[in-house]
Amino acid sequence: MISRIPDEEVTPPAAVAALAGRHQVRAVWTNAMGGTTFEVAAPEAFFVKWTPMGSGIDLGREVVRLRWAVAYTTVPVVLDTGADEEGSWMVSAALPGVTAVTDRWRREPARVVPVLGESLRALHDALPVAECPFSWSAEERLEDARRRVSEGAFDLAYWTSSRHGHLDLYRALAMAADIPPPDRTVVCHGDACSPNTLVTDDGRWSGHVDLGSLGTADRWADLAVAAWSVGWNFGPEWEGLLLESYGIEADPDRIGYYRLLWDLGP
Repeated sequence: MISRIPDEEVTPPAAVAALAGRHQVRAVWTNAMGGTTFEVAAPEAFFVKWTPMGSGIDLGREVVRLRWAVAYTTVPVVLDTGADEEGSWMVSAALPGVTAVTDRWRREPARVVPVLGESLRALHDALPVAECPFSWSAEERLEDARRRVSEGAFDLAYWTSSRHGHLDLYRALAMAADIPPPDRTVVCHGDACSPNTLVTDDGRWSGHVDLGSLGTADRWADLAVAAWSVGWNFGPEWEGLLLESYGIEADPDRIGYYRLLWDLGP
């Protein structure tokens, strides 16, 4: 799913405007499905993550994961949730820092990429596998991809435009059936792309956001995509620094596998 900092004015839905009241509200993040995150500049700032009805995005998944993870690491505190005929929303308390892909940090990859690696390692070390009630296993993700293909619900346009779109889809599913043995099972972020780490002005990570897929899996499910995202946002020459900062050497087989599985997503 393509997401970005909006460069145009976004009119908040009625529900978001009502939550903001007289306070200033601005869109800080949007995705291709019409989902938008708004910042409300109240005395105690908060964020509203809103998604339109029929988008296929289930904010309830993220709510339960955030409420579990907040006991172990720094993620947004959920304050409220709701839904109406237009869409659904989640209200969360603000965390310090900004997304790691602001213009400022894009100009300083040598400084921010190590922070991304360190923050992902900290997340993996902090979240307890034995207590985690959620799974993001390769087996379950592959089964979901097969189901969507069989039901005609797979986004073929996305597949064609993906990095693996040169592969026949059924050939890709067959390749994905060869799941590599786990290197280390952790509680994965589930979308460890660079924008989902927050960084303070002094260059420290301050939290993780967008955890709707959080669950147990091989750590390479996160690492492969985290390094890939560094390539998209800062340049492929910085991918190695992400892995070095995490404290691991590149594993080309697992990287290739989990990038293929990512494009078979979600």
